[in-house]
Amino acid sequence: MNIIKSMCLCITLSFLSPILIHAQQRDVVVLLHGLGRGKSIMTPLKERLDTSGFITRVVDYRSIGRTPEEIIKDVSDQLTAFRLDTFRTVHFAGHSLGGLLIRAYLDSVTLPNLGRVVLIGSPSKGTPFVDHFRDTWWMKIAGPAARALGTDAKSFPRTLHTPHYPVGIIAGKYRTFNNDDFIPGEDDGVVPVESTKVEGMTDFILVEVSHSSLPRNEEVAEQVKEFLRKGRFKRTAVEP
Repeated sequence: MNIIKSMCLCITLSFLSPILIHAQQRDVVVLLHGLGRGKSIMTPLKERLDTSGFITRVVDYRSIGRTPEEIIKDVSDQLTAFRLDTFRTVHFAGHSLGGLLIRAYLDSVTLPNLGRVVLIGSPSKGTPFVDHFRDTWWMKIAGPAARALGTDAKSFPRTLHTPHYPVGIIAGKYRTFNNDDFIPGEDDGVVPVESTKVEGMTDFILVEVSHSSLPRNEEVAEQVKEFLRKGRFKRTAVEP
């Protein structure tokens, strides 16, 4: 019986070893969706990264009715299961709340193979949208995580550390008239442009896309690829 077990183990390792070696020679991009969404919203970005030679992993988590701490635990467990240590470099890209969850995760772990991080429309300073609607019935249904995204000093975004890794910020700009009275300056319909910025950010770019459309937008995908590869966003000839 021991001989049979040993033979099975050898056969298994003979198949796994090339897979692990191949993974160690490639970069992985971990994608996280935003509040109230599912992994399918990240499919367009995932497919564009896949065709560009990246390996991708998508974290799928439930956010409605949960606290930030519960979601972070869920996300951390999934990331552990991904065996990120088997890849050459680990990059992250997250939309909205997903970006904040990436920051929270990286506050709590040390990844020797950590690469670059892209935050897409993430309210790193909170958003007045939540301040304005916090006590509405639908915000109460959305739950603690949604209501923790305001601008007050105790909000979830305000608890996060200053990034110690290369981080690129993509902010959306989308003209609406129903929120001009409570969201100052330019915004994507939900998050002010200024709220997306973080201290020490490596690069920043503004795209004319609404908040909900950011993860599916082709220009956003191209900018994510550019930053992950070069550490800078792509500029046009007319940009400063």
